[in-house]
Amino acid sequence: MTSSSAGAGAGALQDKVALVTGASSGIGEATAVALAEAGAAVAVGARRKDRLDTLAARLRDGGASVLQLDLDVTDEAQCRAAVERTATELGGLDVLVNNAGVMLLGPIEDADTEDWRRMIGTNVLGLMYMTHAALPHLLARKGDVVNVSSVAGRTARSGAGVYNASKWGVGAFSESLRQEVTGRGVRVVVVEPGAVATELTDHITHPGAKEQIQGFVQQMRPLQSEDIAAAVLYAVTQPPHVSVNEVLVRPTDQER
Repeated sequence: MTSSSAGAGAGALQDKVALVTGASSGIGEATAVALAEAGAAVAVGARRKDRLDTLAARLRDGGASVLQLDLDVTDEAQCRAAVERTATELGGLDVLVNNAGVMLLGPIEDADTEDWRRMIGTNVLGLMYMTHAALPHLLARKGDVVNVSSVAGRTARSGAGVYNASKWGVGAFSESLRQEVTGRGVRVVVVEPGAVATELTDHITHPGAKEQIQGFVQQMRPLQSEDIAAAVLYAVTQPPHVSVNEVLVRPTDQER
């Protein structure tokens, strides 16, 4: 048993169905593995089919029921189709993990504004589209919405203005949603990682910003994707009367 599944127990999510976006690598991949090890049937969505094929084979080898979804969360129609396929083919939906996201850092002054559109489209609108599509199913089964945000959703920094804005938006949306649905049994969780050793920094288009953030991560013992997956698993395996609304996880070495 891995460390991510040890705390919750192998059958903690037996008969539950989870859908994880951005599941082809990093936190999404690790979260799909943790949920499957805890007994859930898992739908994994992402744009990189080859990565999903590898993940799905791994999960099936472990005995999990798996559904692969070719999913670009910036396309609302694809989001709705992914949710409906999950509910139909896996028998419902209990846990939605909105993990798909991009971190395209850089100063505002000389920004490529296409980076802004990509971040808002993925980090904010994509998360909203998925949540809106999933809500009828989650309300029916008193499920969980887990929104993967960032410490950047709490602390604004120079060179990260639009990324900060996207993650602050996730926090605001999540709290408003929580107030709307908590009385009907749906739990809303925001998970806010600090520095994590993933490929997220590889996609930054601004050379100076990429060099800076990669140096920042390399100077510490960063979190691993499995550490965040463990936080997600902890939140969704609490008793029904317990709602873990926010989980901020930073490396011990990270000061801010």
